[in-house]
Amino acid sequence: MITITFDATWWVVLVFIVDIVIRVTAIIVVPRNRRPTAAMAWLLAIYFIPIIGVFLFLLIGNPRLPRKRRRKQERINDYIHDTSASLDFGTLRPHAPSWFTSLVTLNRNLGAMPLAGDNAAHLIPEYQQSLDAMADAIRKAERFVHVEFYILQADAATDNFFRSLEEVAARGVTVRVLLDHWANRGKPFYKRTLKRLTAMGAQWHLMLPVQPLRGKYQRPDLRNHRKLLVVDGRVAFTGSQNVTDSTYNLRKNIKRGLHWVDLMARIEGPVVASVNAVFLSDWYSETDEVLTDQIDLFDVRSGPGDLDCQIVPSGPGFEFQNNLKLFAGLLYAAQRKIIVVSPYFVPDEAMLLAITTACQRGIHVELFVSEEGDQAIVYHAQRSYYEALLRAGVKIWMYKKPFILHTKSLTIDDEVAIMGSSNMDMRSFGLNMEISVLVRGEEFVRQMRAVEDMYRSLSRELTLEEWEKQPLRSTVLDNLARLTSALQ
Repeated sequence: MITITFDATWWVVLVFIVDIVIRVTAIIVVPRNRRPTAAMAWLLAIYFIPIIGVFLFLLIGNPRLPRKRRRKQERINDYIHDTSASLDFGTLRPHAPSWFTSLVTLNRNLGAMPLAGDNAAHLIPEYQQSLDAMADAIRKAERFVHVEFYILQADAATDNFFRSLEEVAARGVTVRVLLDHWANRGKPFYKRTLKRLTAMGAQWHLMLPVQPLRGKYQRPDLRNHRKLLVVDGRVAFTGSQNVTDSTYNLRKNIKRGLHWVDLMARIEGPVVASVNAVFLSDWYSETDEVLTDQIDLFDVRSGPGDLDCQIVPSGPGFEFQNNLKLFAGLLYAAQRKIIVVSPYFVPDEAMLLAITTACQRGIHVELFVSEEGDQAIVYHAQRSYYEALLRAGVKIWMYKKPFILHTKSLTIDDEVAIMGSSNMDMRSFGLNMEISVLVRGEEFVRQMRAVEDMYRSLSRELTLEEWEKQPLRSTVLDNLARLTSALQ
């Protein structure tokens, strides 16, 4: 009988060599073209949990869309920029501050639409009211309805919205629908929603589908987080709200009594063409169908208002973090007051520096967040910044549970505001496709202030004294979550 023996020493040497190779390779590969904080987080993960760390890096380590999709985005960006360069987008308000003009130029250079004048925007802070307002607008459609939402569910709360789509589709109006694949997949009413869209004759497609067997794959946690509706190029809606019940129909939310609080804007005027351009570019990215042959990309309609508006799309399809640069620029431009509303506030170093610097410049800064979180890691990562913000002088308002304040907005002084789908967190800056509306006009800021006052009345202020009483276990969880938030 032949006995085969294995020398354990060789196994130890082999494991040691593999471990060294992984660590050296990680130092070379991971930091390349990556923010230092993100690189450090990945290196720590790979060093302390090598197998899991390497697997996660291979799975979600690339924060960019596949090259084919990036090239599509570049082509549509160039087309939009060239097509819109010589068009008249209404009369702009006079006496714009130099910093505002500079930010508009920045946005334009990074892929945003032109600044448009003569717009009207009406804020809708009530959840069901915004769904019904969108349904009312849809029923007036004559040519097309474009629907693009991160989450789209046919449930009791959204039945009026879906019935309006069915009614206009029945009389020959073209209904096009985009919804994020991963965010809807496996959710309640997913299959029912797709069947209802198909039955009404809508043309629908999944955004950023993760379907490797069909040749459709990218980093699975990239999301198209945009929320927008365009009717005939005449009226548009955008903001933070998804088309779903305020509980998202999830058992865990219903059990905890959670309801989402959102803000949408109904927009009329030349800027509606820019919102539609975002939809058309996403439609092209998902379908390869160029709708500009059927629809005038910039069918500019005069509006009933006097607001200057600019649509700023952002996401992994763009070379730079458009929304982060805009937010930081606004924070540095403020002279008197800054009010931030963000359900998921996980800033990078640039954003944190801009906010704390604003306080040190004597600017009044307020931050609205939720008292209760729906996503544990993000909730704890957000909490890890509270002490630094409080010590800098930021007033933190916590919207009382069981409500999740989901609005995303930023107002500075009395003339400029931004609202849309983008959170102030690293996910929205680097991984999500977002849409933001930059608005100049005192009348719009007054609407925003009224909404902020309502939020303040339903919130409680977090003080530094209260925060310093946090138990050690909470501090540990917060700081660990903060580290994971940088894994991009």
